[in-house]
Amino acid sequence: MSDDTRVISNLALIGFMGTGKSSTGHIVAELLGFEFLDTDQLIEEQTGKSISEIFSQSGEVGFRTLEKRVGQWLASKTKTVIATGGGFVTSRENLDSLKAHALVVCLWASPEAIYERVRHQSHRPLLREPDPLEKIRRMLVEREPNYRQADVLVNTDLRSSREVAQQILHHFQSARKTP
Repeated sequence: MSDDTRVISNLALIGFMGTGKSSTGHIVAELLGFEFLDTDQLIEEQTGKSISEIFSQSGEVGFRTLEKRVGQWLASKTKTVIATGGGFVTSRENLDSLKAHALVVCLWASPEAIYERVRHQSHRPLLREPDPLEKIRRMLVEREPNYRQADVLVNTDLRSSREVAQQILHHFQSARKTP
């Protein structure tokens, strides 16, 4: 689908954990009068299990399969702000699906800022290791090519969720204007 025929009816927030997708997404949804959906929450609701339980029982591969199903379902939504899990766009299929119906905005932060935001959160299965900051750095390097496929990149370091939301809103409104 070329950008000329792309219909943007949703807004999708991608990026690493701790970059502000959920907090900012709630604000943007409220400002737009849109529904807010979080892919990790949808998976937890559909399976009746926490993300940590899914990872321990089915591994990352099992979790990514569930993400793919949610991604396909989201294609039927309109007027929705979607916050994805940090690894959602490691699947090209998920990214392409989002781009078919949404402006894709990547929220970006430094490894140090991310670590400060998530270090006390026990529900982050990928960070349960001796040097979580090093793991964040490594994962950011691995995922950066996927994140850079977004329509817009927004740095969230040293910015409030409201400031980031205003910038996202501006990009979304600009993208929806017809020439």
